Amino acid sequence: MLRFFQAMMPKEERFFDMFEAHAATLCAGATALRSLLDGGPSVPELCAEIARQEDAADEVAREVLLAVRRTFITPFDRSDIRDLISSMDDAIDQMHKTAKAITLFEQRAFQPSMVAMGEVIVRTAELTAEAVPLLRSLRANATRLTAITEEVRRLEEQSDQLYDAGMSALFKGPAREDAMAFIVGSEVYDHLEKVVDRFEDVANRISGVLIEHL
Repeated sequence: MLRFFQAMMPKEERFFDMFEAHAATLCAGATALRSLLDGGPSVPELCAEIARQEDAADEVAREVLLAVRRTFITPFDRSDIRDLISSMDDAIDQMHKTAKAITLFEQRAFQPSMVAMGEVIVRTAELTAEAVPLLRSLRANATRLTAITEEVRRLEEQSDQLYDAGMSALFKGPAREDAMAFIVGSEVYDHLEKVVDRFEDVANRISGVLIEHL
C-alpha cells in the first residue's frame, strides 16, 4: 500500500522535463523549416527531418497526456497541462503540414517573404523553448514570461505583414506568367502563417496559466 501511494505522489519535475523535450523538437523543426526555405536539392531531406521531429514530438505529447492521468498531483491544472502540450504539438504538426505541401508541389525555390516568415518561426520557437523552463517557478518568472508572450504576439503581427507583402509580390510577379505559381505560392504562405499562429496559441496558453496561478 505504501508503494502505491508513493507511486501516486507528485512527480512534477517530469512534466517540465517533457515540456522542455517537446520544445526542443519545436526548435529543431523550425530550424529545418528555415533551412528548407533556402531552397535547392536539400529540400526533400529537410522535409524528412521535420517529419522526424514531428514523430518525436508526438511521442512526448503522448507521454504528457498519459502522465496527467496517472499523476496524483500535477504542477498546475490538468486541463492547462493538456492545453499547453496540445498547442505545442499543433505547432510542430503545422510545420509538418507545411513540409508535406512543399513535397506535394515539389517546390525547390521560395520567395523572400517566405524566408522572412521562416525567420519568424525560428524566433517564436526559441521564445517558446525559453518560456517552458520558466514555468517551473511561475511567480519568480512572471515578468519574463509575460514579456515572452508579448513578443510572440508581436512576431505574429509581423508574420501577418510578411504574408500580405508576399502575397502581393506573388500576384504582381510570378502569377502574371504562371497561374499555378500563385496557387502553390499562396498555399505555402498560408501554411507558414498558420505555423506562427500556432505559436501564438502556445503563448496564449502560457498567459492563461499565469493568470490562473498568480
